[in-house]
Amino acid sequence: MSDATSRTATKRATALGAGEFSLPLSSVHKVEADGVQVFYRTAGEANAPVVLLLHGFPTSSFMFRELIPRLANDYRVIAPDLPGFGFTEVPPERKYPYSFDRLALTIDAFTRALKIDHYAIYVFDYGAPTGFRLAMAHPERVTAIVSQNGNAYEEGLGEAWGPIRKYWASPTAENRDILRQSILTAGGTRWQYTDGVANPEIVPPESYTLDTALLERPANKEIQLDLFLDYASNVKLYPKFQEYFRKSKPPLLAIWGKNDPFFVPAGAEAFRKDLPGAQIQFLDTGHFALETHVVEIASAMKDFLETNGVRRQSGESSASR
Repeated sequence: MSDATSRTATKRATALGAGEFSLPLSSVHKVEADGVQVFYRTAGEANAPVVLLLHGFPTSSFMFRELIPRLANDYRVIAPDLPGFGFTEVPPERKYPYSFDRLALTIDAFTRALKIDHYAIYVFDYGAPTGFRLAMAHPERVTAIVSQNGNAYEEGLGEAWGPIRKYWASPTAENRDILRQSILTAGGTRWQYTDGVANPEIVPPESYTLDTALLERPANKEIQLDLFLDYASNVKLYPKFQEYFRKSKPPLLAIWGKNDPFFVPAGAEAFRKDLPGAQIQFLDTGHFALETHVVEIASAMKDFLETNGVRRQSGESSASR
């Protein structure tokens, strides 16, 4: 898959006239990590500083399709699909436990499989508790954090969490089915993309359409319901995440769709309690801010990373990144 995709990208660049285009092309690959075939998208030179992009629910690395090429002139950008999402494949015999602890262990194994031991991380939604676990386990590896609606504080949980909180308190079959019928539907997925967007019609339909199709795979909704239940473990870990922020002091940019019904602006502002130097920026959009504000987010990320020393250095080898 990887070689064929790379050849196709090369042909496309030649056909378009590579000299006229400076936007790097992404390629797709798979690698085995933690007994899982992890699908990922990547672009950029092998010896450039790594930016690891971690997606959320119910999407995949596809959400970064417009961001990756905007960063890849300066960084080696890597975006895996978490187990249970996108095109990552979990063999049935793996008997994979769908928990956030396990997702973090798999992504840790993924970074080791790619031999990357330093990286900035972009965390969104589910990517936040996954990435923060990774950072707590290996604080020396994380060069910076960009949180785009990636929460670590109780005050950041919006009212949209009400039905899921009820499920945490009483994980009955009835409450599980309520989530199945309300959130895990085509309408529920589209709503997550369009709520809080001034003009919902500008959100590309391929985004929520792909997510809906992948949710409909056999047994996938049960995986998502298991993760809904386990999200309570992330809230319990919030004090540990905050302790990591205070102790390790990673440079942090919180860039937030301010109309997000799930992770409200107070969650972005709360980072300053533990990281007084955190940069906070709000965008007039909803949960999936990249769908409407990718140019602004890419620009803010580049400025932030450059300011905090995450840049290419002469003589830097690919093994060190």
